[in-house]
Amino acid sequence: MTKANRTALIAATAAVVAASLCTLPQATASAHDAPHHGRPADTASLSLGSLGDRTGVRIGTAVDMAALAADAPYKAAAATEFSSVTPENVMKWESVEPTRGSYTWAPADQLVAFARANHQLVRGHTLVWHSQLPGWLTAGSFTPDELRDILHRHITDEVGHFRGQIWQWDVVNEAFNDDGTLRNSIWLQELGPGYIADAFRWAHEADPKAKLFINDYNIEGVNAKSTALYDLVSRLRAEHVPIDGVGVQGHLDVQYPAPHDIADNLGRFDELGVQTAITEADVRITMPVDNTEREAQAEAYSVLLQGCLLTEHCTDFTVWGFTDKYSWVPGVFTGEGSANLFDENYRPKSAYTAIRQDLILAAPGK
Repeated sequence: MTKANRTALIAATAAVVAASLCTLPQATASAHDAPHHGRPADTASLSLGSLGDRTGVRIGTAVDMAALAADAPYKAAAATEFSSVTPENVMKWESVEPTRGSYTWAPADQLVAFARANHQLVRGHTLVWHSQLPGWLTAGSFTPDELRDILHRHITDEVGHFRGQIWQWDVVNEAFNDDGTLRNSIWLQELGPGYIADAFRWAHEADPKAKLFINDYNIEGVNAKSTALYDLVSRLRAEHVPIDGVGVQGHLDVQYPAPHDIADNLGRFDELGVQTAITEADVRITMPVDNTEREAQAEAYSVLLQGCLLTEHCTDFTVWGFTDKYSWVPGVFTGEGSANLFDENYRPKSAYTAIRQDLILAAPGK
């Protein structure tokens, strides 16, 4: 993005939010339509993925495999609106190895095949996490050496299975507490902080071409947690650990202002020589929803995306599901919902229009 485009993008924030309350376009174009330039009308039929391609930022979504199999409108939107996909659950440890030594790859393989058929890239999610671990692992009595071997094998087997098919891996997920200390997970307790570097080294050995990310929430702006992560990444890079990127999840709530220093935060990771990405964006609302909350949601999505667009090496912006029909939010946050770009009937919201406008404004030559 040129300096002039960046200036225009910042100046247009208020206009974007206002525009979000206008009539919303239906998105039906392919995620890989040829780039268009010139008249504003040229962009009207372009998908989010196509608009993102014009800026150099992939626009992706997490995918619910049950919905993909059973819901034709969901499948059509996932195929046409986005240029990358992330498995919501089917690459997590409890899904791929529910029984020790017995792998269930089929659902994840189906997503990879879906992406290939629709010319999309795949983000692998996730290799090392404290949650959604199989019962045989959490209930087992393993020595630290045994647990280290188990983790090594898991990373090697999963990354090796998908070798050459995954664009980015979330190698380590949610390793920090909000105060910047390391999370007291099974991995930290049994293996010590060195498990993080080990995980990246093992993943790189299994697929040297995949981009390897550390991923976390509540690190959108500059704060204790994002600074601790910055310090860790700086140290790992100095030790030649093959960490390529930092994933900023972007789970927001309209009750709290979206941080406006996202670009500053991402920019300091740029200076370390790593990529960044918004990996799990959604903006939840206390139900029922009113127009003020819709406007606040649109602005929050816009702030997240603009932070990425203003950062040279921010490669992708992924929403954590695109329709409220299958959102994880109501099941976790009591009384909250309506967090996605489309409602339960696949009607686009003002937030959808807001990020379209941001992408249009950010395109070279605009």
